[in-house]
Amino acid sequence: MTDDFTLRTVPGMGSQTPPIEGGGLRRAGASAVNPAAELLADLLAATGLIPEDKLALARGRAGTSGSLAQALVDEGVATPEGIARTLAARYQLPLIDLAATGVEAAAAKSVPVHVLERIGAIPYAIEGDLLRVAIYDPSNVHAIDELRLATRLTVELGVATRDDVEAEFRRLIRASEAFGAQAALDEEQAAFEQEDETDDLEVDDGISDAPLVRLVNSVIFQAAEDGASDIHWEPQDESLVVRLRIDGVLHEVQRIPKRLANGVTTRLKVLAKLDIAERRKPQDGRIALNAAAAGRTMDIRVAVLPTVEGEQIVMRLVDKSKKVPTLAELGLSDDMQEKLMDMFMRPTGALLVTGPTGSGKSTTLYAGLTQINRPEINIITVEDPVEFRVPGVNQVQINVRAGLTFGGALRSILRSDPDVVMVGEIRDSETAQMAIEAALTGHLVLSTLHTNDAPGALTRLNEMGVEPFLTGSAVTAVLAQRLARKLCTHCAEMYTPSVDDLIKAKVSPDVAAMTDGMALYRKRGCPRCSQSGYRGRVGIFQLMMMNEDLETLAAQKASREEIERCAMSVGMRTLWDDGLAKVAAGLTSVEELARVSV
Repeated sequence: MTDDFTLRTVPGMGSQTPPIEGGGLRRAGASAVNPAAELLADLLAATGLIPEDKLALARGRAGTSGSLAQALVDEGVATPEGIARTLAARYQLPLIDLAATGVEAAAAKSVPVHVLERIGAIPYAIEGDLLRVAIYDPSNVHAIDELRLATRLTVELGVATRDDVEAEFRRLIRASEAFGAQAALDEEQAAFEQEDETDDLEVDDGISDAPLVRLVNSVIFQAAEDGASDIHWEPQDESLVVRLRIDGVLHEVQRIPKRLANGVTTRLKVLAKLDIAERRKPQDGRIALNAAAAGRTMDIRVAVLPTVEGEQIVMRLVDKSKKVPTLAELGLSDDMQEKLMDMFMRPTGALLVTGPTGSGKSTTLYAGLTQINRPEINIITVEDPVEFRVPGVNQVQINVRAGLTFGGALRSILRSDPDVVMVGEIRDSETAQMAIEAALTGHLVLSTLHTNDAPGALTRLNEMGVEPFLTGSAVTAVLAQRLARKLCTHCAEMYTPSVDDLIKAKVSPDVAAMTDGMALYRKRGCPRCSQSGYRGRVGIFQLMMMNEDLETLAAQKASREEIERCAMSVGMRTLWDDGLAKVAAGLTSVEELARVSV
């Protein structure tokens, strides 16, 4: 069964949208007695698009909650867009893509938020005396009547997905809280305009300042909902600039008045359990956050750095509730997937994943662990921090303050009868030597390393004090990777670049000449991708599988260039080659490839 479905026009119904009479929807055969779930179930049963056993299973899962649509999505037999499309066809209403259409501020404010949340609707546009509203359950006549009573405007309905409507709820609530917090802070500031500046020691600790708390919370929850990996609070001359790193790129989202900077900084330090009186030294802390509104549970690492303008705070958001992707979802080619799976199934050896910070190295190792995780083997990881919780895997969190380092934890792990050991990062000589020795003594070792490409990993281990003959024998494969932003599928446009355009984008003249006249895709920008032209990221990879020649070169302490030439002669591709293949497939752009590749 496919994960999407549509419905033909119901016989006997016209092609026009049901009229709104006095702001209410004409019943058009919909019964106010039958629950929405039963109506949808009968509708789907009539189409025959979903097998009866799957439909019965979803109805049982929905239970008394009435959320059959969500149950269908959870069972994997439908998508939210498919549910919305079916309901729109049933009631002859337009299908609204809220992310692309956008929500006008005036329209959203025309009906109280608590009413909208109760009835599951979002006003998204006003045209004269006409209010356009997106609703995810058009069969709920009582909700539509309540909507009619809540506004004097004529209501025109459309159907949107439940996910889109609920996402707009969260944005409205967050914007309302942020606006209220800012207004309250402005009022308080106005009352003290004539007073002198307070001394650093007299700054409010932020605990009892409710508007300031709401302002900080709104930024953190916005970052959680937007999928940001980092929040930057950067003091400048006239303001405290807030930037979010989304898909690897920073975006400015807010400027907080300079007078509030100390209060915001103090509030964040209180949350991270840091010393609020210490403003001259760097500090590090953590915040545990259950962002229920965004459906995420996060561990936030907080780094405070004194600058000439004040204290800069950077928060790294680690999403504990995120599911581990598969190797295919990472963007690995079929050939690389096959070779890596063969590597993961081996009882001994070492797989090293290399790349800069934030290139998804740990995620790749997790994807492999989930493939081999089974009751017959003992998997132990040592990480800082633990980014994914994997059932059946024993995960150890590094605690430097308590004396638990990578080297110390690895030493203890090897006495715990492991079959597979994952070391979050090889940072020092002790960890490197222990990891390589473990790979030679009957363990499969997975770890990450900071090098520019795969051949450089062998020379880096030698530089860290590992004996060259051990490196060649222990290392089975090295995977180098980068993360490139994916083109937004809703707005990417096709074009035919010239040879000069390709050369300017760092494509070699030979490759540019070969691709002359080829159709590629480039960014454009739309509301769904926040006008950036990109949404999500895809991996770019270079896989070097060890063989006898490479082992010999490693034992002889050969240079990175010699190792690279040998690996290329047996089929290894460069990061740039793999990236060009993804550009040709329309996954990313030449400009983005040039930004992330070396």
